[in-house]
Amino acid sequence: MGITVRPVEYADQPDYTRLGSEAFGTPEGGRPVPTPEEWAASGFREWAAFDGDGMAARLRVYGFTSWFHGARVPTAGIAGVAVEPERRGSGHLGRLFATALGEARERGEAISTLYPSAPGIYRGLGYEVVGSFDDVDVPLPELGRVAAPSGIVTRRAGVADFDAVTAVHRTWAAAQNGPVSRAEKPFWTPPEKFFADYTGVTLAVDGSGEVVGFASWLRGEGFTPSSAVMEVDDLIALTPDAARALWRTLGSFSTVVGTARVSTSGLDPAWLVLPSLTTTVHSAHPYMLRVLDVAGALGGVRSPLEGARVPFAVRGAPDLDGAWTLTVSDGVTRVARDTVALEDAHHERPVLSPNGLALLYAGAQSAGNLRFAGALTGPPEHDAVLTALFSGRQVHVRDYF
Repeated sequence: MGITVRPVEYADQPDYTRLGSEAFGTPEGGRPVPTPEEWAASGFREWAAFDGDGMAARLRVYGFTSWFHGARVPTAGIAGVAVEPERRGSGHLGRLFATALGEARERGEAISTLYPSAPGIYRGLGYEVVGSFDDVDVPLPELGRVAAPSGIVTRRAGVADFDAVTAVHRTWAAAQNGPVSRAEKPFWTPPEKFFADYTGVTLAVDGSGEVVGFASWLRGEGFTPSSAVMEVDDLIALTPDAARALWRTLGSFSTVVGTARVSTSGLDPAWLVLPSLTTTVHSAHPYMLRVLDVAGALGGVRSPLEGARVPFAVRGAPDLDGAWTLTVSDGVTRVARDTVALEDAHHERPVLSPNGLALLYAGAQSAGNLRFAGALTGPPEHDAVLTALFSGRQVHVRDYF
């Protein structure tokens, strides 16, 4: 019988839950099926491929915005991908993604991101690794050596400080490529719940009373430094002294806690104030990106390259294939489709694979490196401009889904 892909209904939840347990394991006590009310209020979109009457594959889509090139970009975050073991390698995943991403594109989501268990699977679907969400262990005794801050004090945050914490995150995130904006469910949480989720949220406050950094942390168990670990979900600082103040506050636990396990990504400037690199990556989660809409993603980016004009093409995915011209007018990129036949495009313009397009858009690789990887072909005279158009911001992620 043929494969049918459709949205998951509540009646499908037992099978949906079963596939999830087979793929990701079953927690102690089992994985509960949500109630109709919980499922209706979830806010995500679930899709499944059915082979006959049986559910063969499933995934979940989170609709949110993430920061790229100084703007919030509508994003389809993919999670919970699972294929029944007996049907793996049968093409179900490709059909499932094609349908789910087609719906995402219709909703105006210009890019899609995910955390892969096996990156090679998703490379074949046009995704590429652009960054990594890492948990890094920092020895707390080392933090006592961080230079004392100037003009910064720390204090415990409360519900009334929620807007200030949000503003710090927004300022930091807008300067990066990749962070989830936390403006939509499930990444936005009410202030009371946000603070209830942590042992404490520590603020860094400058001499004018402005909040210029924060750290959210869970104390953890035990009081023996050799074994006790505290978890730090965010340590975000807008000034080096704010970073110093926050690190030193965490370091004050060193008599009873030996390690801070800090969620981070890339080379965060808040880490540049540390006196040593005595850190260990506890876990790493690669982050992948796929462009869904060439003009929607690459257009509208603010650029100082006024008057730049770059013809290019994308080849390797039916929904992206085509010839395009990017121009910069009034400080903003504009992308228009051309009528050039795709088979002739490589003679006159650079040609990106879907994976190369993802890496270029995220600013994760230069045009030169894309050529080394085979993700960019054709004449090279536009390489410097392509690199300059989308570079300049580091890729950072702070939210796992």
